[in-house]
Amino acid sequence: MKKIIGLLSLSVLFFTSCEQGLSEKEKQEFTQKGKEIAQTTFKKLGGELMAQMKEGGIAKATPYCNSQASGLTEKIAKKYDVTIKRTTDKLRNTANKPNAEEQVFLDRFKEMMTQGTKPVPVVEKNNVGEIHFYAPILVQNKCLVCHGVLGESLTHQADSIIKKLYPSDQAIGYKEGDLRGIWSIRFLNT
Repeated sequence: MKKIIGLLSLSVLFFTSCEQGLSEKEKQEFTQKGKEIAQTTFKKLGGELMAQMKEGGIAKATPYCNSQASGLTEKIAKKYDVTIKRTTDKLRNTANKPNAEEQVFLDRFKEMMTQGTKPVPVVEKNNVGEIHFYAPILVQNKCLVCHGVLGESLTHQADSIIKKLYPSDQAIGYKEGDLRGIWSIRFLNT
């Protein structure tokens, strides 16, 4: 009798988890949407930061990023009916700390990079039915001015400007192509 109950419990769990999963078509659709949202957000944030850099260097870009990045991200999130988060284990802004699920994907992408495999976006439905898109954020050359190796691509002057707004900054020491963090996008009303 215990074996039958155990088998029934496993069967219910299996069928429930299958129902909560996504079809390959859905995964492709949400992957495309997630990529579009991440690219749109990156272009908007990057464009605004580069404009600030041209206007006044790091002294102008850092305060702008500190006060405006979350607002820009929220506008894009509202447009797409999602939540958007950029997170990492080397934080500049402590508000971007990864939650447990994000940490799993951050670790997974880091492991892939260590093994020489380029990480690719992932779409999953969690146990409460929310659809999430996770994608790697790789460091581009233009990012090194604020996130590079101190004394190389990141000057001591730039680092001191950044530290005024982010005294606990850990988001330095990167080289082009390194994993900076991940996009974590949750689709609402799906």
